Amino acid sequence: MLKDEKIIEVKTCKHCNSSFEITDKDLEFYEKVSPIFQDRKYSIPIPQLCPDCRQQRRLSFRNERKLYKRKCDATWKDIISIYSPDKSFKVYHQEYWWSDKWDPMDYWRDFDFSRSFFEQFEELMKIIPYPNLITDNNINENSEYVNFSWASKNCYLVFENWDCEDDYYCYHIYSSKDCMDCLGIFWSNNCYECIDITNCSNLYYSINVSNCNDSYFLFDCTNMKNTYWCFNLRNKQYCIFNKQYSKEEYFQKLDVLLKNNFKKSFYKFLSNKSNYIHLWSILNWSENSSWDFLFNSKNVKNWYYSRNMQDSAFIDFFQWSSNIYDCYSWGYDVWYWWANRCYESISTWNWVDMILFSYLCWENSNNIYYSYLCRWSSNLFWCIWLHNKSYCILNKQYTKEQYETLVPKIIEHMQKTLEWWEFFPSSISPFWYNETVAMEYFPISHSIKPSSPTLLSKVEGGLEIPLPLGEVRWGQGIFNRSTYEPPFPKVDKIIKASMLPEDISQIPDDILNRAIECEITKKPFRIIKQELEFYRKHNLPIPKRHPDQRHLDRMSLRNPRKLFDRKCDKCGKDIKTTYSPDRKEIVYCEECYDREVY
Repeated sequence: MLKDEKIIEVKTCKHCNSSFEITDKDLEFYEKVSPIFQDRKYSIPIPQLCPDCRQQRRLSFRNERKLYKRKCDATWKDIISIYSPDKSFKVYHQEYWWSDKWDPMDYWRDFDFSRSFFEQFEELMKIIPYPNLITDNNINENSEYVNFSWASKNCYLVFENWDCEDDYYCYHIYSSKDCMDCLGIFWSNNCYECIDITNCSNLYYSINVSNCNDSYFLFDCTNMKNTYWCFNLRNKQYCIFNKQYSKEEYFQKLDVLLKNNFKKSFYKFLSNKSNYIHLWSILNWSENSSWDFLFNSKNVKNWYYSRNMQDSAFIDFFQWSSNIYDCYSWGYDVWYWWANRCYESISTWNWVDMILFSYLCWENSNNIYYSYLCRWSSNLFWCIWLHNKSYCILNKQYTKEQYETLVPKIIEHMQKTLEWWEFFPSSISPFWYNETVAMEYFPISHSIKPSSPTLLSKVEGGLEIPLPLGEVRWGQGIFNRSTYEPPFPKVDKIIKASMLPEDISQIPDDILNRAIECEITKKPFRIIKQELEFYRKHNLPIPKRHPDQRHLDRMSLRNPRKLFDRKCDKCGKDIKTTYSPDRKEIVYCEECYDREVY
């Protein structure tokens, strides 16, 4: 809770039964975004789900990293798609989908007041075509295996990226080149196994680093060059284990250290991370704000990876925006992402206003409700893939007068069916739960035996209501699980990861014709030519884990998106931090951290 914010009500989440607070600032926001039709305001009610369950529901509509081979339903050409072949949706290749060879208005329907909204919207979702990937085929070059990708060249299995070149197996990467197996990378090049770095080059196995070059195993370092296994340092070079050496001594010792097993060194580096000092929260130049990785913002709470924000809450990956609640954007560093008055939406950006309960409605759009894949549009209700349209309902064109007369009647109907101002239920998501981002932040076991009432089954109106635990199961509840496994490419032989030599010089060229059995999941994976060249160039070992497992490993090194009450380990001051009290890390408040590090 922020300063000068008052708790008005404490509610119990209808999903997980946890308690959550409603404050006066929350109520002000709901009032601000409540739409007006025919001079009557249709108030947005207090949410029935806690922030985590609301986030889980939204993220169950977002597949970022699962790619499949299938046919384009328009041209029958082979395509790469985020929709698996076992789904009945129509999927078009990017070039065809963006063309004028088909018209989404042809799929219009009249609203049926005898049925629920979500039921009718689901039917529209099942007949209208979808793009194979969320990207723009015209500004990506030789980057077929990417998603949520713009202006990228020669990228492979890279997701959430912008202005990248020759990057592989990366997630949330921007304006960077020649990076491999990285997470949260900005303006960097030639980096490997790095997490949350900015303006770096030739950096390996490092976390939370900025302006560092030619270094290995860094944690929380800034302006470093030619260093090895250092932490909490600033403006240094030629250091090893935080000890200063001469240039000649450094390179002599480095030559010996680089002959060690990199992976074992990295695991040892991570195991010692609890001995380093951790800042309670990364809140740079921010006022009256809470959570982590927040920059130059004011009056924001429960945010992650955002900058230049104001008067907002419960958001990931936004910037240059205000009055945003319960939203998740597609990335972080696109400078023109202005948005205002958005609520319970996903991937909404680029000069938008009043986008509520929608997914991928972007670019000069406003007053859009319950819609999907719409741009350059306004005054839409329940529409899918409309471009330069206004006053449409279920993809049917109306006059302004007809629209403003019909929408209030539909809202009143939704109020009766308990659907008014609830995000789409997960049961109608076009993706299986285990394909989505929700699975990463809110993992659910494949087992039928549920561990908590978060696994839900029954839908009443727009709300998913928990059933008795014994009745919850995959496939018949709101969270549908896929059992589809794409066929693995033909290879000469599958090699166990334990059989791979650590020395890259001992890896033969024919590794490209083989598959490696992941040491954790036992799932086979292949090495591509560009990848092998990268390892050889930087003298790095072949990975022994599947790319999906490597991604999960990196994600696990980030803190959970929760705030905990804890005391500074230096002065005992009360702090709120993403480090829980039972964790072993040394966590300092900002004042103690600055005195120690700077």
